[in-house]
Amino acid sequence: MSASVSAELRISWAFAQLSALNAMDVCDLFELRQRVFMLEQACMYQDIEALDKRVWHLLGRDEDDQLMAYLRVIPPRGKYPEPAIGRVVTNPPGRRNGLGRYLMQEGIRRTSMLYPGCGIHISAQTYLLKFYSSLGFTSVGEAFMEDGIEHIEMYLSATAI
Repeated sequence: MSASVSAELRISWAFAQLSALNAMDVCDLFELRQRVFMLEQACMYQDIEALDKRVWHLLGRDEDDQLMAYLRVIPPRGKYPEPAIGRVVTNPPGRRNGLGRYLMQEGIRRTSMLYPGCGIHISAQTYLLKFYSSLGFTSVGEAFMEDGIEHIEMYLSATAI
């Protein structure tokens, strides 16, 4: 466990493609994504998409088996030439304790294991620019609106991993 995560937080990770996850995992990940992206952030868009069938899903559960953190790893040429991390989300009760950083560190580690020697692309909400920059990502291009929220593309060089 990363030292940046509070000592009382224990997370176990599952990392698999959709077809290898059980029904409860699939239900939990889509429920968390919907709760945060559509309800909390008030974005109406098609969250569940065909791409979900081809990506790797990283699920972080606490000691009570509650899904606390999630992201997906998109293979090269899935959205960008290089692999990408997206749909990064932490469960509201798990925020403000380092879980988001721990999730991204685990996501970067798993992505670099799947696609060694490749950089990683993200489309970040601009209010999180400082957070992603602290993980080594650099801005690429100008900010843009996506689903009513300002975003910016960012890239983590393979040499920075």
